[in-house]
Amino acid sequence: MNAAKIAFHQPKKYCFRRGYFMENILIVNAGTGNLKSVANTITKLGFDPRISSSPKDVLKADRIILPGVGAFGEFMAGLENNNLIPALKTFLNSGKPLLGICVGMQALFELSEEMGQYPGINLLPGKVTRFPDSIQLKIPHTGWNQLFFDQNQSLFYGIAPGSYVYFNHTYYCLPDKAENITATTQYGFDFCSAVQSNNIYGVQFHPEKSQKIGKQILNNFLTMPIYQKETK
Repeated sequence: MNAAKIAFHQPKKYCFRRGYFMENILIVNAGTGNLKSVANTITKLGFDPRISSSPKDVLKADRIILPGVGAFGEFMAGLENNNLIPALKTFLNSGKPLLGICVGMQALFELSEEMGQYPGINLLPGKVTRFPDSIQLKIPHTGWNQLFFDQNQSLFYGIAPGSYVYFNHTYYCLPDKAENITATTQYGFDFCSAVQSNNIYGVQFHPEKSQKIGKQILNNFLTMPIYQKETK
């Protein structure tokens, strides 16, 4: 009978020049997203990310970043056409972390109401809906805005609540479970701007465009401990 065991994950390759273990950091290519911008930011932090749309690469990764921009349906079609959804679920079942960015965060939920209704990856309960015209603010929500969060959140270590990050979106996430919400932002009302459930992380804003604060958030994700599940 298989018994689940939690083991501290150890990266496989030590870089003597940089003085730390190098992990297999994968940026998933779903056909949309600021892939090169995300990769360049991560490279400047001293890491060596790869960009791929291969399910095999997903399964070999230590950490995954899932960036997305544009239409939800096109993003999901990119994942489906490359058979990435089963691979992403298998990756997450191992206990290794994933960070969804913008539409990549929205895709973590059950469905989006963009262009009717389109199913998501269904990793988190809830849906994605449009900012209402009643807020009487410009839609899409584009530009710098503040993050408010509990300072115990590991993704926001070293960052002060109220720090500014860069947004560009028309739709926002409505999680069913309040405990999955790790940060909020005010735009006519308080909306969910970051989520977490175990090893699943998501941010509605663009850390790769958020200068020093964004780099800190990416660095936090790339250096937090991994507790990988093992079966015997």
